[in-house]
Amino acid sequence: MAELSTIARPYAEALYRVAAEGDLDAWAELVSRMADVAGNPDMQAVISNPKLSPAQVYGVFVGVLGVPVKDTAANFITTLIDNGRLAFMPEIAEQFHALKNAGQGSADAAIYSAFPMTEVQVSDLIAALEKKFKVKLTPSVTVDPSLIGGVRVVVNDEVLDTSIRTRLEQMRVALTA
Repeated sequence: MAELSTIARPYAEALYRVAAEGDLDAWAELVSRMADVAGNPDMQAVISNPKLSPAQVYGVFVGVLGVPVKDTAANFITTLIDNGRLAFMPEIAEQFHALKNAGQGSADAAIYSAFPMTEVQVSDLIAALEKKFKVKLTPSVTVDPSLIGGVRVVVNDEVLDTSIRTRLEQMRVALTA
């Protein structure tokens, strides 16, 4: 969705510039929370409801957000609502985190494992991945039993898939070709 990312980019860049002047990690947490709330289907219905005023949408959004919103964040949310862009918050957050990672020389590593991983297994895997990608990685581990075995790692736009499910699929394709 090129249009979505094009619309979200200026908001993400502006938010990143403001956040970089303060506590970037606190902003990153708030931005993630805002993206979760804005991406919720029930909140999407509220956002797109023409019967609600911008002040009502703001009140519902901040209420569901459940954390105190200071002046700059309140102004950002108000700007998104006034411009009809609050629904784009998940994409804005994604671009914000990409800017944050680029500024810190790091990247997020989404690790999908068929079974729960121990801290030692995660740290060993991250150490190997950091050598490969030559950046500091921030892992997030999700258990996905459909992988059958192995792991699937997503870093930026690269996917490393060593899962049994993928290997079985590759064998199926090879045998039926």
